[in-house]
Amino acid sequence: MTDLDTPRLLLHPMNASDALRVVAGTPGEGAHWAPGYPSPGERAAAERFLDTCARSGDPSPFGSYEIRRREDGEVIGGLGFHGPPDTTGAVTIGYGLVPSARGTGYASEALRALLRFARDQGVRRVHGDADLDNIASRRVMEAVGMRLMEEDEKLAYYRIDLEPRAEE
Repeated sequence: MTDLDTPRLLLHPMNASDALRVVAGTPGEGAHWAPGYPSPGERAAAERFLDTCARSGDPSPFGSYEIRRREDGEVIGGLGFHGPPDTTGAVTIGYGLVPSARGTGYASEALRALLRFARDQGVRRVHGDADLDNIASRRVMEAVGMRLMEEDEKLAYYRIDLEPRAEE
C-alpha cells in the first residue's frame, strides 16, 4: 500500500515491523521520530494493529498510519481505523499528534485525507470520539465536518456520513 499524500504530510501505512517498533518505543534505522512519539495512544493503536494481524491478518487498508511531515520526514503522530467497515459500511477512527505539532492544522489535514480515502474505499459512515475536556480534538472533528451525536460522562461522540464519490 502507498502513502496518502496531503500538501504538508505523508500518511504512511503501518506494517507489523513498524508496529513492533512503536510498541517497543524504538525507532528503526533511518526513522525520525519527533520528541514525544509514540504516545500511549499510538502504542495502543500499534498493539491493536498487531492483535488484528495475529487474529485475522493485515487489516490494510483499514489499519494504522504514521503522520509524517513532508519537509523533514519526521513522524509527528498517528491516525487510522479501529478496524474494517462493519456490515453497514461504518468505521471508527482515531488520531493523535505530538505536543510540538499541535495547533498547526496537521490533525485536520490528516483527518480530511483519511476521510477522503475512506470514502474512496466505499465507507459510508465514520465515527470518532474525544474526551469531554479535549477541546482541540473535538474542534478537529468539527473542522472536517463531523457532527456531535451524543455525550456521556467521559466522551463526546462524533459522526460523519460520507457521500459516494460522483462518477466521472
